[in-house]
Amino acid sequence: MHWQIGADRKLPLDERTLVMGVLNVTPDSFSDGNQFLSPDAALMHARAMIADGAAIIDVGGESTRPGAALISPEEEIERVTPVIEALAKETEVPISIDTTKSMVARAALAAGATIVNDISALRFDYHIADEVVKANAGLILMHSRGTPATMQRLPPAADIIADIIHSLRASIAMAERRGVQRDSIVIDPGIGFGKTYAQNLEIIAKLDQLQSAFPDVPIMIGTSRKAFIGQLLADADGNPAPSDRRLHGTMATVAAAILNGARIVRVHDVSAAVQTAKVVDAIKSAGAHALMAF
Repeated sequence: MHWQIGADRKLPLDERTLVMGVLNVTPDSFSDGNQFLSPDAALMHARAMIADGAAIIDVGGESTRPGAALISPEEEIERVTPVIEALAKETEVPISIDTTKSMVARAALAAGATIVNDISALRFDYHIADEVVKANAGLILMHSRGTPATMQRLPPAADIIADIIHSLRASIAMAERRGVQRDSIVIDPGIGFGKTYAQNLEIIAKLDQLQSAFPDVPIMIGTSRKAFIGQLLADADGNPAPSDRRLHGTMATVAAAILNGARIVRVHDVSAAVQTAKVVDAIKSAGAHALMAF
């Protein structure tokens, strides 16, 4: 299996799990807001993640945490394009733009990005697919419910796995109608985006069902530092672990996701994820060889 992210570029997905490093160029992201808002700080962090083994850098200029305020496309472009342009000049590592706006996607792709990561899976702006087609880029379609402003107030889905499969089928169909090739698409079940604590755990546990529903589409998953991990690691008084104390919990979810079918993991802590993925990939490979021998 591979992921087509350019006219002449493919990312192999059978050799190892790919680690996508998160680069939030925002003042208000839940985990690292305001840390990398300046282009210089963002570039330094991107270089560090690449040195740690990141296979992709995902640049985002607008927070999608619950309750986050939306910003204009112009402001988002102003945040992300200087970083993308500078990074594209110095590395061959693919750059992804995390956006729900076609105008931002167009500017980012022109600046050197080769992947669009859309947390709305084309629900907010289906013209993102058009920009992907024009640039021969890769496209990540993530399942989410509602919007960042409303997702935590929605009643829980009755069957979250069925909801994800139904919604992503519609998004893939939309992308393909606009001309996106199947081998350019990656799907993401959207941990935390309109899901309950229990549903987030269920998604990871049943990721193989998503793989079975979409056998020819790679799965990416982003559990990094998310609130359900904080709840799981709460102290004796019930206070959730803060985001900077969720590393080990995150790596546990990364390991489980890879074992259940994820080909790409999106994380803040690249070095730890690369090491985790390397070990889990070796275990999976040993299991596959044992089955072949049997």
